[in-house]
Amino acid sequence: MPAANDIHPRRLPHLLYANAQGEILDLPDLDMAGRAGRWFFKPELSDIIPLPEGSDIFVLPNRLPIGFDPQTDEPVLVPDDPDLPGGVIQAVAAFMAPAHTALYSAAYEKDSSDPPHLPLFAYTAVGWLDGRFWVCGFRSDADQRQEFGDFTAETIRDKTNQGLKKYKNNRLIQHLGKCSLTYGCPAAKNLFLGRHEAPLPCSPVCNARCVGCISLQPSGCCPSTQERLKFVPTPQEIAQVALHHLKQVPHGVVSFGQGCEGEPLLQADTIEKAIRLIRRQTDKGTINLNSNSSLPEAVARLAAAGLDSIRVSINSARKGCHTLYYRPEGFNFKNVLESILAMKKAGRFVSLNYFILPGFSDDPDEYAAFCDLVDLYRPDLIQLRNLNMDPDWYFEVVQHPARHKPMGVQKWLHRVKKRFPDVKFGYFNPPLR
Repeated sequence: MPAANDIHPRRLPHLLYANAQGEILDLPDLDMAGRAGRWFFKPELSDIIPLPEGSDIFVLPNRLPIGFDPQTDEPVLVPDDPDLPGGVIQAVAAFMAPAHTALYSAAYEKDSSDPPHLPLFAYTAVGWLDGRFWVCGFRSDADQRQEFGDFTAETIRDKTNQGLKKYKNNRLIQHLGKCSLTYGCPAAKNLFLGRHEAPLPCSPVCNARCVGCISLQPSGCCPSTQERLKFVPTPQEIAQVALHHLKQVPHGVVSFGQGCEGEPLLQADTIEKAIRLIRRQTDKGTINLNSNSSLPEAVARLAAAGLDSIRVSINSARKGCHTLYYRPEGFNFKNVLESILAMKKAGRFVSLNYFILPGFSDDPDEYAAFCDLVDLYRPDLIQLRNLNMDPDWYFEVVQHPARHKPMGVQKWLHRVKKRFPDVKFGYFNPPLR
């Protein structure tokens, strides 16, 4: 069976739209379009793969779909329902399953109502052809750690409840049980299923006010997608979760820094003690930290304690755009770079969690800055994760000037790989032991 990246449509799929009732329909007269920044593109067939299993389709309120006229090769705005002249029409997007990276965002324009921001998801271009959905994206990691097709909802529920009962006095386990059962968190599910990477959230506070934070948003903004941790677990509670996972899972990974918490480095003392407790009892598995990497001194301490790897999250390699998105409190972009150096000096593994947004990541100025960063700091892995945020809102926030037309994410990736042949690319934190 061919891999998803090797399956492409025979021709460009049709434009998708939603009517006033929310019914999703295709318009055969127009081809699907892709968007990157303020530009609209006609995708190549090689840019398009079947919608991955586990993905979702979203209707985008108060946003008008744009497709390509196959006769003129020009983008066309569809202002109303083709089946009901004057009727409401809405754009449609895909939220791709993990391990997939977008090549183009959904093509649309806002209507005249000045609609509110979209929720915190990624909005990938999607079309319809031959009885199936197609998306502009590619599989960026072969790892199946967040795919649960072999597990029924009943199995996940039963395994979670077993873990909650076994560790009924561990507050962290109880919190992660809610993450598994209420929010469907893939990392929490994997903890209770005994596989792959398990989460170790520990910080209810943060030293940044990221515009796209998925666990804390100001009133009146877009809703958060999950509830933030409300307590700091003890080193013993953390170690109990980690040891349960690492001792039973071959090549297991445990990670501080989850979507349900703030910045884990603010709990560096607790994490350091937990790591030392873990490593006194096992040398198995990988201990990882997902972080904004704001405190290089704390990073150095954790590396000395036994932290194996760090995932440094950045939206941009440019100081100005990074600052406008993260809105740091008490740190700056230089500190983030110093944290990378601290891990490299300790001989540890460094990943860049580089948020991908077509029209921004592949902008020529951003590309030049990113290459300079990689050249100077030599990360081991670049994780190609989609930016979960309304694209229009993001471009407004970071004040991206877009002096040049974007090069395209495919071309961007090809150039980065060619320039840095020793750097790995993927989506997940890799096991190192």
